[in-house]
Amino acid sequence: MEPHEFKLTEEGIRAVLPPLEAEIMEEMWKLKVATAGQLYEILKERHPEIRRSTVSILMNRLCERGLLKRSVETGRGGMRYVYSITTTREEFEERVVKSILDALMNNFREATYAYLSKMKK
Repeated sequence: MEPHEFKLTEEGIRAVLPPLEAEIMEEMWKLKVATAGQLYEILKERHPEIRRSTVSILMNRLCERGLLKRSVETGRGGMRYVYSITTTREEFEERVVKSILDALMNNFREATYAYLSKMKK
């Protein structure tokens, strides 16, 4: 996942993911594997107005971004999607930092070098 936007006013992964997607990833990094229904139960405690379909849509969006993958499981009641993480939090953060630094180096090479050299001291 390459961040296409970086929000300077946000902290952590919320700087590169929308708020609810960031919350879903926070939970998925804890759980490793979950269904949309399981995530819905967790999120509705903090967001009573949230709909189960919203959670499913956001989890599918995270699959499109490559942060989650899904498989089909058959059990009582039919088929359901089971989502799992594709990357650890540490790997995700490392990719974000690399992407941002690469963009800074491509667009503001001298200023980036100057700033980074000051930080080493």
